[in-house]
Amino acid sequence: MNKPATPNSFRTGPDEQGMFGIFGGRFVAETLMPLILDLERNWNEVKNDADFRAELTDLSTHYAGRPSKLYFAEGLTKHLREVSSAKGLGGGAKVYFKREDLNHTGSHKINNCLGQILLAKRMGKKRIIAETGAGQHGVASATVAARFGFPCVVYMGATDVARQSPNVFRMKLLGAEVRPVTAGHGTLKDAMNEALRDWVTNVEDTYYLIGTAAGPHPYPELVRDFQSVIGIEARAQILEQEGRLPDTIIAAVGGGSNAIGLFHPFLDDKEVRIIGIEAGGRGLDGIEHCASMNAGKPGVLHGNRTYLLQNADGQIMDGHSISAGLDYPGVGPEHSWLRDSGRVEYVPILDDEALEAFKLTTRVEGIIPALESAHAIAHAVKIVPAMDKDQIVIVNLSGRGDKDVHTVASMLGMEI
Repeated sequence: MNKPATPNSFRTGPDEQGMFGIFGGRFVAETLMPLILDLERNWNEVKNDADFRAELTDLSTHYAGRPSKLYFAEGLTKHLREVSSAKGLGGGAKVYFKREDLNHTGSHKINNCLGQILLAKRMGKKRIIAETGAGQHGVASATVAARFGFPCVVYMGATDVARQSPNVFRMKLLGAEVRPVTAGHGTLKDAMNEALRDWVTNVEDTYYLIGTAAGPHPYPELVRDFQSVIGIEARAQILEQEGRLPDTIIAAVGGGSNAIGLFHPFLDDKEVRIIGIEAGGRGLDGIEHCASMNAGKPGVLHGNRTYLLQNADGQIMDGHSISAGLDYPGVGPEHSWLRDSGRVEYVPILDDEALEAFKLTTRVEGIIPALESAHAIAHAVKIVPAMDKDQIVIVNLSGRGDKDVHTVASMLGMEI
C-alpha cells in the first residue's frame, strides 16, 4: 500500500464520513444509521460546550481522581541502567510511568465512560450496554451506570469471564448484568458482536458505551477525545518535571484507546518517537497473536474499516493474547492511519516477554501492572538500555494488575 501524503497536522479529526484516510467510516445496519447520526449530532454539540466540559472536568477531578500522576520509575530505570552498563550500551534512559492505574476503577477506562455517560444522559437514553474483554471497561461502565442510576448490561466473552473473574464480581456488585458470550472463542470480538445485536434490537432507549477507539463514526473520535486527557496531562507534567518533551512514548494497543489517548497530544511533536505495542502472543509465524497491524490487512469489522486479522478468504480470525484486553483481531481506525502515514511505529511483544515485564515491574517498582501495560513496559525494557542517560521515555501504565493475578499464577504454575 502506498504511504499517504504527510498531512499538515497529524492531530486532525476524521472527515465528515468518519474516515481517517481510507480507514474508519460507518458500516452499520440500516436500523442503526439514524441512531449513529443522532449520536454524531449530539457529540458535535457537546464537544466544545463549556457546561458539558465543566461537568466532565468536575467528575474527572473529584470522582475519578485526575490528574493521574507522572511517576519517575526509579527502580526500573536503575535496573535497566545496570543492564546497559553490563552490555556496554548507551547508559539507559530515564523511564516515567503515566499512572492511569491510580484512577478510580483502576484503569484509563473511566475517562471515556464518564464522558459517554454524560452524553447518554443528554440524549435521554434509559439503558446502558457495553462490551468488555479484560473487564476494566465493564467495571468502569457499571461504575458510571451506578453513579447515574442507569441499568447496565455488559457483554463479555465466556473465555474472558473465566480468566477475569474478579472483574466479573465487581461488575455484579455494581449492579450490572454480565452476559457471557459463548460464540467464537468467547473473547472481546464476540462480546462486541453481541452488544451490537442488542443495540439493533433496542435502538430507542439504549446507549451503547463502546470501550475503545473503534466502531462506527463518531466513536473513534469521541473515545480519542475523552482519552486525550492522558497525553495532555503527560505533556504538561514532563515539561514541568524535566523542562522538555520526552524522546519516546510507548503504550499498548488492543483496540487502542489508552494509546491514542497518550499519543494524540504528541503527534505534531516531530522530535517525539511514538511506539504502539501489539499483542504478539505466541509469535507472528502462526495465528496465535493479535498483531493486526503487523500481520493483518485492511477490512471491515464492527462498523469501521481498519487493519484486521483475516484468513485467505477474508474471514476474521480470533487470534490470541495472554492479555484479555489485547485479545482483539483489529484496531481503531486512527491507529491504522497513523501506521500507514509512518508517524507511529507498531511493534509486537510476545506473551512471555510481557510476563517477564510484569514480574520485573512488580519486583523493582512495587507496582503490579496490568498485562496490557506489561506489553508496553516489555518494549521499554528492550530499547531503554541502548538509549543515552539524558533521554526520557514515558510508558502509559494503563491499568493495575489485580485483575490478572489468576492468569499470571496459572502461567507460573502456581495456585492462589
